[in-house]
Amino acid sequence: MDLKALIREVPDFPKPGILFRDITTLLQNEKGLRYVIDSLTSGFADQQIEYVAGIESRGFIFGAPLAYSLRAGFVPIRKPGKLCAAVNSVEYALEYGTDRLEMHQDAIPTGARVLIVDDLMATGGTAAAAAQLVQQTGAELVSFAFIIELTDLGGRKHLPNVPIKTLVEY
Repeated sequence: MDLKALIREVPDFPKPGILFRDITTLLQNEKGLRYVIDSLTSGFADQQIEYVAGIESRGFIFGAPLAYSLRAGFVPIRKPGKLCAAVNSVEYALEYGTDRLEMHQDAIPTGARVLIVDDLMATGGTAAAAAQLVQQTGAELVSFAFIIELTDLGGRKHLPNVPIKTLVEY
């Protein structure tokens, strides 16, 4: 399936010079959405994934049905102040400033096998922070899955040395 045909390109969003890859058009397409979840499920079916960690917010969209398909639990990784119990947090660098991700301290047991999912990998900062959160629990980070990878931004070099699956590259 040609997923690129289902991903809308929005010029100058969120600021001039940026070409935004909008997945809402992919989500609206029944066959495209099913293809994404089925492709990721088949790619990880033999990996004994116990938890899928989805990065806020579009990682939730793909992570929850993927966890269901893999018969795994789902763990949200969120922006600060969104989780109600004790959290671990990781601060990471942005182009201009920093941001922070949080995950419940009791979300993943030590030794569990975890897959991290998000819609897009650009510079890798957000995914690297999510990996740190998973690793703080003593869990085993098995792999990353992204729908889109912006290869020119070199995000892979900032991630731990585990397999990375992407469905579309730009």
